[in-house]
Amino acid sequence: MRTEWSRRALLKVTGLTAAGAAITSGASPRAFAALADADTAPSAPIYLNLNENAFGPSEAVAPALTREFGRLSRYASDALAQPFLEQVATYEHLPVEQVIPGEILGGLGLWLGSRGGHGGEFLYSAPGYTALVDAAAHVGGEAVPIPLNARYENDLDAFREKLTPKTRAIYLINPHNPTGTVTETDTFLRFLREISQKAPVIVDEAYLEYTPDFERRSAVQLVREGANVLVFRTFDKIHGLAGLPIGYTLAPASVVSALRQQGYGNAESLGRLNITAASAALGDTAHGARVRNIVSEERAKWTSFLDRQGRKRSDTVTNFVFFDAGLPQVELAAYLRKQGIEIGRTFPPYTNWARITIGLPEENRKAQGALERLWR
Repeated sequence: MRTEWSRRALLKVTGLTAAGAAITSGASPRAFAALADADTAPSAPIYLNLNENAFGPSEAVAPALTREFGRLSRYASDALAQPFLEQVATYEHLPVEQVIPGEILGGLGLWLGSRGGHGGEFLYSAPGYTALVDAAAHVGGEAVPIPLNARYENDLDAFREKLTPKTRAIYLINPHNPTGTVTETDTFLRFLREISQKAPVIVDEAYLEYTPDFERRSAVQLVREGANVLVFRTFDKIHGLAGLPIGYTLAPASVVSALRQQGYGNAESLGRLNITAASAALGDTAHGARVRNIVSEERAKWTSFLDRQGRKRSDTVTNFVFFDAGLPQVELAAYLRKQGIEIGRTFPPYTNWARITIGLPEENRKAQGALERLWR
């Protein structure tokens, strides 16, 4: 039986393909508006709030998904997931036994938190993304926040001081969220080698691929060395797959095996389309490089703008900026919402600071114009 495509479905898929082709050919980022739903009104808000990739996924993703549509009645299976795992392992230069797929930060927190009984401490930088430590707290773990240092980076010396026999794990985001700062590579790797001998360290590298030298900076080299270090990556950010979320964790084989026994990383839970999209995205490294370059250009415009406005800011290397707005963030967010722009939430204790995602060039210009009028 021939499948009939609705006009809306055709617009969505062909629009996605056209947007991917646009970035490949070097066309204006305006072409990425085709990624939006065909029914989206011209006056729809500009979303600069969740650190999504405004430039969309690789052009290889749409046809890969289209080919999979005829199998949507089938669960994702090991036969589908295993080649993806092997692809990741090859990309990361690790045995496949050290790769577990999925957005498992929460599951990792539950597993670590339930080991050894109640009261285990989980050290993390605050403010920050707390999925792992929140999950650990649900099973008796104690989240121990470590304030950022004066450069808005992970304060490694403070982590050393807070380490105790009760420390169950250390969770570090590098580059950090919400500040976008990255710790100097040699210092960071030296710290990880030292501290991982006392407690496992989970390094969240969701934004590291926005740095041009991310392979040199990555903590995955310590996983290869056999250190008690776990590295989390996601396809949600530079790969542009937030709508089909999937990631993976690189860890000692014993940890991967234990998590597998708990049911994490099974193919069915990952989703057929998620696996397919991630595999296509990972195969197109050139797309990531193009996104990295254009985000770098737009980030430079943002930091130059903030400097001209006299705003105190962090030294971000990611796809977002973090700065002192000079007024409570909730008031800034309300003002920008009236201008049709949504920004990130408040991150106490930086209640006057704002995190704004780097969007398309015209979106960034609109946001900067609105801020300039406010600060004039």
